[in-house]
Amino acid sequence: MLEILRYEIYGIFDSLLTILMHYKHIYLLVALWMAFVTKSFSQRGNYPITNGISITGAVTKYNIVTNNFATEQTTGFLGGFSATVDIPLRWYNISFGMQLSENHINISGRPAVISSENDFIDYKLFAAQVALLGHIKIIENHVTIDVGPMLQYNGKLELNDALQESFYINNYNNLSASDITNISQFNINGAIGASAGLDFLKLKVQYIYGFTNILKKLNTQNLDTSGNSNPSFKGNQSMLVLAAMVSF
Repeated sequence: MLEILRYEIYGIFDSLLTILMHYKHIYLLVALWMAFVTKSFSQRGNYPITNGISITGAVTKYNIVTNNFATEQTTGFLGGFSATVDIPLRWYNISFGMQLSENHINISGRPAVISSENDFIDYKLFAAQVALLGHIKIIENHVTIDVGPMLQYNGKLELNDALQESFYINNYNNLSASDITNISQFNINGAIGASAGLDFLKLKVQYIYGFTNILKKLNTQNLDTSGNSNPSFKGNQSMLVLAAMVSF
């Protein structure tokens, strides 16, 4: 059990290091831009700009919206942090953050090529997401509407149960459970949600939709798509986040 936990922790840190390597120029750009915004507002209106740090813990409901597979969303978890520029006398704040998640999704399959038995195949997906969000102030310091773009690096789909590796995907004649694991790993998302609570503690709901085709990479692997009238793969991820956020 400890070995499995250690492996999952290493997987999360590997994802974090990878996204840092690929998007380090974005980190620098956003950091400089936020510094510019802070300095600009301070000089123009002498506003008392406040910078804050928030830590988030959440549960997720993850799914891939696709016509290729019959899917079922399941529960995962998420942790993250963000840096916020609080701009008094303005109708918005700005934050830049990163979150790491382990998500689960069930895809309908069967234990053999020809079988009357159907079962859901349990996959998990590790993801690291970087977001730049604007926070529209509904009630100052208490309620905001949160919206903005998000960059994502994710691992491959992993089978949660090795015994299901030999399963076959429903809607296809010979497509195995392991055939569809090598999905696209860089994706662009949009996020919208709301936060409500006190200065130091807020509850947050967020919906994340993938603008890019997370199944696109499957189209380059010469997979056997017989039995399905659509020879190409297309899917957009959908994630609901229910979170608690502590600010300092």
